[in-house]
Amino acid sequence: MSISPLLAEQAFAFKIFGITLFGKDEAVNDVIDPVRYQISLDTDGADADLAKALERTSLLLQGEDAPVSGDLGLVIKARDDRDRLIATLYENSRYGGIVRITVDGRDIDDLPPIPAFDRSQPIAVTIRVDPGPAFTLGKVSLEGDAVGLDPATYNLVAGGPAGSLLILKASEKIVDDLKAEGRPLAVLARRDVIADHETQTVDVALAVKAGPMAPLGEVTVKGARKVDPEFIARYSRLRQGQPYSPEQLRKAAERLRALGVFSSVTIDESKDLAADGSMPLGIVVAEGKHRYFGVGASFSSIDGLGLEGYWGHRNLFGQAESLRLEGKVSGLSELSNVGNLDYSAGVTFIKPGAFVPSGTLEASVKGATLTTDSYDAASVIGKIAFSYDLTDYDKVTAGASLTYDNIDDAFGNNTYLTSGIPISYVRDTRDNKLNPTEGINAALSAIPSYEVLGKTFFSTFEGSVSGYYSLGADDRVVLAAKVSAGVLIGAGDLESVPATRRFFAGGGGSVRGYAYQEISPLNAAGDPTGGRAYALGSFEARINVTKTIGIVPFLDIGSVTTALYPDFSDIRMGAGIGLRYQTPFGPLRLDVAMPLDRYDGGSKYGIYAGIGQSF
Repeated sequence: MSISPLLAEQAFAFKIFGITLFGKDEAVNDVIDPVRYQISLDTDGADADLAKALERTSLLLQGEDAPVSGDLGLVIKARDDRDRLIATLYENSRYGGIVRITVDGRDIDDLPPIPAFDRSQPIAVTIRVDPGPAFTLGKVSLEGDAVGLDPATYNLVAGGPAGSLLILKASEKIVDDLKAEGRPLAVLARRDVIADHETQTVDVALAVKAGPMAPLGEVTVKGARKVDPEFIARYSRLRQGQPYSPEQLRKAAERLRALGVFSSVTIDESKDLAADGSMPLGIVVAEGKHRYFGVGASFSSIDGLGLEGYWGHRNLFGQAESLRLEGKVSGLSELSNVGNLDYSAGVTFIKPGAFVPSGTLEASVKGATLTTDSYDAASVIGKIAFSYDLTDYDKVTAGASLTYDNIDDAFGNNTYLTSGIPISYVRDTRDNKLNPTEGINAALSAIPSYEVLGKTFFSTFEGSVSGYYSLGADDRVVLAAKVSAGVLIGAGDLESVPATRRFFAGGGGSVRGYAYQEISPLNAAGDPTGGRAYALGSFEARINVTKTIGIVPFLDIGSVTTALYPDFSDIRMGAGIGLRYQTPFGPLRLDVAMPLDRYDGGSKYGIYAGIGQSF
């Protein structure tokens, strides 16, 4: 594909989903009466960390390339900058610091109300910061209902740092801790901060009024239009009489937002307790659009282009029931013909809060064709499952499924009708589902099954765990690892089990660099058969180069065997590097991988794209 010179010259910026990935955005609004200036920031008395903090704080410095509106606008910006710089000094325990700003050679405090500058060249703006000495904490006293608390718990230690932000955070944390005890009216009554410039110390006195312990009172709902208010209150899991807990209020709001039916959710607390001593709550919601539709595309260097379309409803019967219809075609490429394409279509219904607030009922029917290096399959599957949240992190699911498969593989062309009882347990403590930096995601599953046509019993058991460890305060480097394994027991031979239930590996979800399900034991003819056991491992170092750009070197390892346990007789590895671009809805992912133990005639490399980290 080629690009004409004219288009190449004009394509100086690239956007996706409204976000500029590179290049420059065009100016949206012209500045009225533009005034340009040239900034000089002198921080000679500051150490390196403080100097960087001051540079980041100065809006004059950060916005030097953009003009301000009018001479008075420049002076106003300079005065705001002085306040910001002084606040930064206070945050760094420099209570004796001085900030002087001159504009066109005159101190901003000496300028007339309506200044007029010579604009024949950029106006000179000079900032001089004398940080002064670093103060330390002197006497620290917690008073009122906080008198029994230990100041050291809140990093308030005599002789320690005395930054203003540290003191503010300590005040907030004390109030938060008292609220966590079930005291909704806890409030900071007084905060005295006195700097002694002779001793270079700061005395701090914090007085807190805790208020009484109170249970939750009446829960009301406002803003609901088509969603049942009683359902909203019930699904929030905030019950009248339960202990007050800010954490439970936060989780209730998150739980309601996760339904996808609301554009905003807030939980308001009453300013006063009710006559019975309880805390009334108000859930305020704003409903979003209930119907949606869309199209999407995916790409893999191995599988080609995929296109999909979907339609959905988020509030089918008034209690946030969701219905989604979707269809997809994949395997599109210049060499593709209609017979080699993969198709899928399905419908899924989800009922949140089914039977109990912590329960979810899900039913689905899906038909699909699948062409892989190991087998071709045409399948129809129906499922129904009930999930129950044991805790905020733990979920169990049980259900039933019935699957029809017509499969052409190493054993010939066979038809299967398989019933199953899928059971699973998941523990997920990740801090972010799309871009985790800490926590684990562990899963165990079992599917006892019966193949009706061949009268064969078999079961699969699988387990996986992924973990994340952040290095540095800003999560600049996150180490991520995932291991998984599975076994298939029962059935006299592999031919009795549908290929869709045997184990294969390879592709974006397992060992990158290999084609989807390319990793498999081979029969005497060299055809892949799938296995009874597998083991996989993935290891990544997620390195944030900037706030938006990251690189991810990775290594994937996998083994599939016909034995009843992973024997690692044939280990396959893939390695590569990925690019991440951070967006408000999660990182955009692009991975390039190569197989380190390539099959004869197998894939040479793989390119994978998606939203969110690989695991």
